[in-house]
Amino acid sequence: MTAQDKDAIAQAEQAERVAKSHGHLVIIGGGEDKQNDMAILKRFVELSGGPDAKIVVITAASSVAQNMWDTYDRAFADLGVTRHSHLHLQSRHDANDERHIRDVVDADGIFMTGGDQKRLLAIIGGTALDAEMHAALKLRGACIGGTSAGASAMSGHMLAQGRAELHPEKGSVSLGAGLGFLHKVVIDQHFSERQRLSRLLSIVAQNPYLQGIGIDEDTALIVERGVGIEVVGQGAVTVVDGRTMSTNVAEIANHETPELIDVRLHLLPAGSKYALPGSDGDDARRIPPPLLEFLENITKRNPIS
Repeated sequence: MTAQDKDAIAQAEQAERVAKSHGHLVIIGGGEDKQNDMAILKRFVELSGGPDAKIVVITAASSVAQNMWDTYDRAFADLGVTRHSHLHLQSRHDANDERHIRDVVDADGIFMTGGDQKRLLAIIGGTALDAEMHAALKLRGACIGGTSAGASAMSGHMLAQGRAELHPEKGSVSLGAGLGFLHKVVIDQHFSERQRLSRLLSIVAQNPYLQGIGIDEDTALIVERGVGIEVVGQGAVTVVDGRTMSTNVAEIANHETPELIDVRLHLLPAGSKYALPGSDGDDARRIPPPLLEFLENITKRNPIS
């Protein structure tokens, strides 16, 4: 067999692996159990390939990175993972350093901890490490996990700051650029516990092309690219869809409450599992028509960006 034949076979095998490797996102609302049954972290390990998987923990969102790492070091060790490491990034220089990028190149699971999503994006957004994370998900079918701030950072539009008042309020929230693993959505965390429905409605009122996703604590929205979604944990995922709503938000002044008519809300408690028509979603229920466009959007297998 010639070297050219071997290259052709290797390329064909790589293409086959890519076709079968959907890649997963595990988007956690914060406060996940790290000591008892650890259902969400256990699922993250499973989707990464099991206890033999190589898992990298990124603590860039946290100002107390070592404490954060100590917590997840214990948790993953308790789950039987032997190859888990701390990727300690303090600057954009770190996120462009070839040594750190190599840690991600062959990682099966990449986990972003909580903290401040603005800090996380300031350090890794648009860097070589950011690009390598996209390649890991989209070319190698790796599992990308994020909790709290790490969850908010996953979408292309990221909630940067905002209040959670009793009613939606024009101008009370601001968005920034996120990592872009998902598009046309914005993610909020600690959702029910911190009563953030009004905050999510405020976002949707001013950005009706975005669908809002609110994730409760100890709850995860799992997205399998090209296949479907699943909710695991103890709470629920709330989806706010204002694309067909009527609103006077353009006419009112800042800090006033907008009129919102015909806003659609979906509640997906833990155990909800839906698959795209024609996908290999195993035992998942087929998607109801009102949820179909949402599912098609968040499971879309976007090219590397």
